[in-house]
Amino acid sequence: VFLYCAYCVLFMYCTHGTVQPPEMTKAGDFILGGIFTFRTGYIDSVPTFQTLPISPTCLDINVREFKFAHTMIFAIEEINQNPAILPNRTLGYKIHNSCGITNIMMSAIDLANGQREIIDEKNCTKADTAHAILGHSGSAPTVGFARIVGRFQIPVISHFATCACLSNREEFPSFFRTIPSDLHQSRALAKLVKFFGWTWVGAISNKNDYGINGIVAFIHAAQEEGVCIEYHEAFEQTGPREELRKVVETVKYSTSKVIVAFMSQREIKVLATELYKQNVTGLQWVGSDAWITDPSLADSEGYSILVGSLGFVVSNAKIPGLGEHLRRLHPSQFPNSQFVKDFWEYTFACSLNETANAHRKPCSGSESLNNVQSYFTDVSDLRFIYNVYKSVYAVAHALHNLTTCDERNGPFYNESAADTKNIEPWQVLHYLKNIDFTIGQGERVTFDQNGDSPARYELVNLQHVTSGTLHVATVGVFDATLPPDHHFIMNVTYNIFMQQVPVSVCTESCPPGKRKVLQKRRPICCYDCIPCAEGEISNTTDSTECLKCPIDYWPNARRDTCILKEIEFLSYAEIMGIVLTLFCLMGVILTTMVALVFFHFQETPIVRANNSELSFLLLFSLTLCFLCSLTFIGRPSEWSCMLRHTAFGITFVLCISCVLGKTMVVLMAFRASLPGSNVMKWFGPTQQRLSVLAFTLIQVLICILWLTINPPFPFKNMNYYKDKIILECALGSPIGFWAVLGYIGLLSFLCFILAFLARKLPDNFNEAKFITFSMLIFCAVWITFIPAYVSSPGKFTVAVEIFAILASSYGLLFCIFMPKCFIILFRPEQNTKKHLMGKTKSSSLSAIKWHQDDSHSSGKTTS
Repeated sequence: VFLYCAYCVLFMYCTHGTVQPPEMTKAGDFILGGIFTFRTGYIDSVPTFQTLPISPTCLDINVREFKFAHTMIFAIEEINQNPAILPNRTLGYKIHNSCGITNIMMSAIDLANGQREIIDEKNCTKADTAHAILGHSGSAPTVGFARIVGRFQIPVISHFATCACLSNREEFPSFFRTIPSDLHQSRALAKLVKFFGWTWVGAISNKNDYGINGIVAFIHAAQEEGVCIEYHEAFEQTGPREELRKVVETVKYSTSKVIVAFMSQREIKVLATELYKQNVTGLQWVGSDAWITDPSLADSEGYSILVGSLGFVVSNAKIPGLGEHLRRLHPSQFPNSQFVKDFWEYTFACSLNETANAHRKPCSGSESLNNVQSYFTDVSDLRFIYNVYKSVYAVAHALHNLTTCDERNGPFYNESAADTKNIEPWQVLHYLKNIDFTIGQGERVTFDQNGDSPARYELVNLQHVTSGTLHVATVGVFDATLPPDHHFIMNVTYNIFMQQVPVSVCTESCPPGKRKVLQKRRPICCYDCIPCAEGEISNTTDSTECLKCPIDYWPNARRDTCILKEIEFLSYAEIMGIVLTLFCLMGVILTTMVALVFFHFQETPIVRANNSELSFLLLFSLTLCFLCSLTFIGRPSEWSCMLRHTAFGITFVLCISCVLGKTMVVLMAFRASLPGSNVMKWFGPTQQRLSVLAFTLIQVLICILWLTINPPFPFKNMNYYKDKIILECALGSPIGFWAVLGYIGLLSFLCFILAFLARKLPDNFNEAKFITFSMLIFCAVWITFIPAYVSSPGKFTVAVEIFAILASSYGLLFCIFMPKCFIILFRPEQNTKKHLMGKTKSSSLSAIKWHQDDSHSSGKTTS
C-alpha cells in the first residue's frame, strides 16, 4: 500500500510540483534533510481516485516534534563551529513540516530530488539532493518513505521509528536509527513481565506497522519466557468507533490485570479516556516508549488510570548548550516559517499579524522564551531528543570520513575515492554503515548490519500526573550489550506500586508437593495443581514434574521433601516387645520354680513315679524355649537371624523328645504289666537318653545343613509398606525353615498319637492324659501359627512366632507340671505310694512304675 501511494505521490510530484516548501532551511556544502510533524493529528480526505488528493488539514501544535527539529539545527550549528569535524565545510538543512502520509511522502521525495517550482517531465532529478534524511518520528510514515528513498541509496536516519520491520535490509537498504529496534524493546518488556511474575496478560496495539510488529514480537518473546497472552486487540484512532468499543469490552471482561500497550500517545489517550468513562480501573499498564513519557498524557481525561505504568525508554542524557539555543528562538530567525509564527503566538498568546486580532493582543517583539516555563525549553528529559542529536553527528562523521579519505586508497571501484566536489548520497551511505565514534559522556555510536543501534533502555515508572505535569522515575535498566543473565537490572529502592505488586495469573502457582497439569484447550499458563504420586515430591513452585524419592526415602506429609523411611522391627523399647519379654521371663521364672519344687520334693512318690530325669530335662528344655523367644526381639543382625530359628528348632525338638520319651515310658510300663512281657528292658534309662539325643541330633543336622547352604540373613523389606522399611530375618532357604518346623510337627504328632493311645490307661495318676492335653494345645498353636505367620506384616510376623513359642511352652508347662505341683504343694496326702498304687486292678501297673523309677534313682536296671 505504501509503495503504491509512494508511486502516486511521485507521479503527482513530477507532473505538478505541488510539494510544500521546507519550513526551515539553511544553505551549506552538504544538505541534511529533516521530516517532522509539528502538529498532532490531521483531517484527511478520502481519495476518490478521480481528482488529485487534497493536502490534509493539520491540527494542534506538537511541541515535541518542533523541539526535535531545533535540536537538529543546534547539532548542525555545533558541528559547523567545530574545526575537528568537516573542517572548511558546512552543513546545511532543509526541514519539512509534514502531517499525513501524503505530505510526508512528498516531502521525502522533495529531499531526494531537490526542489524547483517547475520540473521537467522528462527529468525528475536534480543535483540539489539531500545527502541524508532525518526522520520521521512515526514508524508507519518512515516505512512508507524509507522504502522509496532507499531505492535511490539516500540514507534515512530515524530517531524514533522503532518498528522491527525496518531492520529488513532487503526492503530498507539505506535505513538507520539511533533508537533501538522494537525487537529489543519487546524482549525487554517480556522480561519485565516475567520479572514480576505476570504470566497472564493482555496485549493492545496500534493497527499499523509499529503496533502490529511490536506486539507480535512481544508475544513471541513472552511465550519464550513462559508468559501467556489472554487477548490481543488492535485499533486505530482514525478507525471505526466499533474497534475502540471492542477493545474496551475485551479489557472490561478479561481476567488478566496487566496490559501491555504497544501504541502511540494518540491511541493510548483515547483508550485511557474511554476506560475511565466506563470506570475500568485497577489495571497495571506496561507501555512502549512511544507513550510512556509523553507529556501530553497529562492533558488526557483518563490520565489517572495510567498512573503506575511501567515502560522502557531510551536512556536520558545531557546536551550542553541546547537549553540556551532553544531559548534564543525568535520568529525573526525564520521569517518564512509559518509554523514558527504560530508557535510564537501560541506560546505568548499574542498575534504577529499586522492586522489586529480580536482574540489576541499584538506581539510587542520583546517576548523571550527565557521568561516562560514550557516543555520546549525544558532540557531535563532529553531521551528521544538526544537521538536526534546523535543522528546529526552520525551523518557528520560519515561525511568527515568520506572527505578525508585518501584518494589513492578509496573504498569504491578500482580503489577510487569520492569526488569531494560532487558527493553522492550512496557514497555517504557507504561510510555511514561503518561509523564508530563516541559522543557526549562516552556513549558509543555505531550501527549493526541491519542499521540498528545497540539496545539500552531505562525502565521508568509513571508515578505522578497532576496539574498538567508528568513525573517519571527511573527504576531499572535493560542493556542488551551485556551478557544475557545481566540484561535486566531492577532497582528496588523505588516504591513502584502503590501497595503491593499486582497479581496477574491464569492459575495460582502450584505449591511444592504438587505439579502442574495443563487444562485442555487452554494456554500453558492455565493449569490444575494435583498432588504428586506416592513416592514422589516436588520441592519447587510450579513444578511440571515430580521427583521420585531414593529407595530408602519417602515423601513427607506435604510431599515436598524426601525423608528417611521409618524403620520397623520388634524392639525391646515398644509396648509389644516389653510385654512379650515379660512373658518370656515369667515363663523362665515359673519353669525354674517348678524345677526347684521337683528338686526339693524329688524323694516324694509323685516325683519318683513320673520319671524325674526326663522331667528335669524337660524343664531345662522349656527354659531354653522361653529364652530363645528373646532372640526374636531387637534389631535383626546376621548372628541373631541364624540363632533365633536354629535355637528355636533345637530347643523345641529337645522339649518334644522329652515328652515323647515320657509318653513311651507310660506305654512301655503298661506293656510290662502284662504276663510274660519283658519290654521294659528295651526301653530303660539308657535307651530313653539315647532316644532324646537321637531325635535332637536329627534337628541339629537339619539346622547345620540350613546354615551351611543358605542361612537366614538380615533383610530390608520395602515391598510390604511403601513408607516403611521392615527389618526382618530372611529365611535364606525356605526349605530349611519348613524342614525344621516339619520335623517339630512330626515329633509332636507322634507324641500326640502315643499320648492319646495311653490316655485311658488305668491309674490314679495317669500322666498320659496331661501329655495329651499339652500336645493338643501344642499342635493347635502351631497349626494356627502357619497362616498367621504367612499373613502377618512386619514386626507382627515376629510377634506371632514369639506368641506361638510362648503359648506352646506354657501349654507344656501347665499341662504336664502344674497338676503335680498342685498335689505336691496343696495335696500332700495324695503324694503317697499307697495313693498312687490305689486299690484298683491296675495296682500292678503302679507298682511297676514305682519300681522303675526306683531303679532310676538307684542306677539299677529294671527287670
